[in-house]
Amino acid sequence: MLSSMRRPGRQRPLPGFYGLAAHLRFTSASALALLALFALLRLGLLLFNRELIGSTPLGSFFEAFGNGLRFDLRVTVYILLPLLLGVLSVRVMAARGLLRLWVSVCASLAILLGLIELNFYREFHQRLNSLVFQYLQEDPATVLSMLWHGFPVLQLLAAWGVVSAAMFALFRWLERLTRGAPVLHSTSASRGGAAWYTRTALFTLLVLVCVVAARGTLRQGPPLRWGDAFTTESMFANHLGLNATLSLYDAARNRLSSHRDNSWKATLPSDQAQSITRELLLTDNDQLVDAELAPVRRDFRPPVDGQLPVRNVVVILMESFAGRFVGALGSGEGITPNFDRLAEDGLLFSRFFANGTHTHQGMFASMACFPNLPGFEYLMQTPEGGNRFSGLPQLLSARQFNDVYVYNGDFAWDNQSGFFSNQGMTRFIGRGDYVDPVVADPTWGVSDQDMFARAAEELGQLDRGKPFYALLQTLSNHTPYALPEQLPVAPVQGHGNLDQHLTAMRYSDWALGQFFDRVRGEPWFAQTLFVVVGDHGFGVPEEVTEMDLFRFNVPLLLIAPGITERFGSRRDVVGTQVDVVPTIMGRLGGEVRHQCWGRDLLSLSANDPGFGIIKPSGSDQTVAMIRGDRVLVQPKEQSARLYRYRLGANPHGERLAPDSDTAQLQRQLEAYLQTATASLLGNRSADRERGAVPASVPLASTTAPARAPSPLRKATGG
Repeated sequence: MLSSMRRPGRQRPLPGFYGLAAHLRFTSASALALLALFALLRLGLLLFNRELIGSTPLGSFFEAFGNGLRFDLRVTVYILLPLLLGVLSVRVMAARGLLRLWVSVCASLAILLGLIELNFYREFHQRLNSLVFQYLQEDPATVLSMLWHGFPVLQLLAAWGVVSAAMFALFRWLERLTRGAPVLHSTSASRGGAAWYTRTALFTLLVLVCVVAARGTLRQGPPLRWGDAFTTESMFANHLGLNATLSLYDAARNRLSSHRDNSWKATLPSDQAQSITRELLLTDNDQLVDAELAPVRRDFRPPVDGQLPVRNVVVILMESFAGRFVGALGSGEGITPNFDRLAEDGLLFSRFFANGTHTHQGMFASMACFPNLPGFEYLMQTPEGGNRFSGLPQLLSARQFNDVYVYNGDFAWDNQSGFFSNQGMTRFIGRGDYVDPVVADPTWGVSDQDMFARAAEELGQLDRGKPFYALLQTLSNHTPYALPEQLPVAPVQGHGNLDQHLTAMRYSDWALGQFFDRVRGEPWFAQTLFVVVGDHGFGVPEEVTEMDLFRFNVPLLLIAPGITERFGSRRDVVGTQVDVVPTIMGRLGGEVRHQCWGRDLLSLSANDPGFGIIKPSGSDQTVAMIRGDRVLVQPKEQSARLYRYRLGANPHGERLAPDSDTAQLQRQLEAYLQTATASLLGNRSADRERGAVPASVPLASTTAPARAPSPLRKATGG
């Protein structure tokens, strides 16, 4: 009892406190461990996507890892803030167990993001960005099903558990290794093992060091930005320089702000921007109207000799139908024999591009004739998407066309039913409307052959005197691939991680061929303009320019009676999905008032190389303008770069020195985006007033009585 009594002057250890020096040792060791972890995650991303290395020199990857160290330092400083602030508090320094737990949890989260990013980058060729939050916002059941059936979830979770456990053990070992002897309870210990002025001076020094590390640069002005990683000629190497945690944090921060805040900022006087945009869009067949109310509203009078003997329109939007693997565009892999056969009877555009890299962007660009703009990548889900654009539903509804939208999946995805109902479509056939389908995929719905079979029946029912238009959208060529157990095509082999994707593309091509074989003998076939277009491409190993053109390059094929005799079988003019509607209206004939953000590709002058404005999905605000064989790439807050490109069998790209065209292309790009954005924000992109029907000259054949309801349609089918 006497021995347990406190003796005067006896020093007692402060539980868990090992002094300021020990705390600094643990902080430094933790920083090195985190930096090593980020470097290993970057190495894993490199090895997992090694097919993208190509001919990139080794030095570019050393440079990428060097750039990455700067971004990693930023994240490391943020993680270690509690430890750095602990210099001022004995209690915080004494709570070594909690500090160890904090850095371990942060490391575990970084590991999880790094593992997620392996497949994310393979799919999108982008580091983690706002697409993550967009998917979380969608239907949870569909998203979870897509992840479970499309990716090795269990393997990734197991890897996350193992590596996280290793990091927990590492930080525990480092905590023990850096302890030293416990500091005894004394006046010195109560002050943290050092005088207050020593700790204050040390903290001030640490703050200065951390500010420099967190900024990532010694230059004046803004701190380290994502563009600072773009120092090599290889986009893959440049992307490797970024940090997944930091990229996702920046995306989340931007996500919290209004999408209007992330829209394209004006760089030109509005009158000048509008004038340049009109010069881009208006042709000799256009007469500007309501110039003070809308920037590009015009009366379009297509040449009479460009009209075709058609009365119906069928648009087939092919999921992930990448131009890189289309035989008619130069591929030798044999993925699309049916499309190639169809191309022999139609008009194929060889330099055609999607406006974005996701299906919903392809839908509103192709059918609503509005581009994919920075800040409005999810237009179908934002209030601005409530405008009734000059798209196919609006223009053909005014001509009393019947309509149908046939789809494999659920129309709630991407707000398709809400958006297209508002645009004027009235009839929807989705996943709940199929009876005994060949494939009932738990994620997306039925297979492409089911969709095309139902579409053939629906189109037959629509042929009741009035003309019709239809949108048929495929889905089997999307992860997880909705394919029948007994494939009607040979699986693709020899392309590594693309084998499954290309097998699905080959299957979609087969289903497309089956559809045309089935409807070719129908009485309405010879009166119909078929438009076959890809919604977007997908990432491939070839790197043409820093804007991944193969993610945008898709085929556009027009099939109609007399089209090859009138226009030939191939066009090299540049076009994008916003050109689809004007090109269709030009073949139907008759004056039409619209404000499409594209042009009729078949009524351009012979010396017009065409143009297109493209932008990837997500928070990447890079935009590009393609004109002829050149593409101007404009990253946000970076200087524009000019490239010459070649697609087809031998794709190639080369960086060009700025020339007289560079400034002109940049002005046109900026003017187009600025004017389109201002039109959308000012509610001047709708036809006349919001919800009004556009003026349009009806065809003589539109006076027949309305059709009877189709017996194929369920009550819940839209």
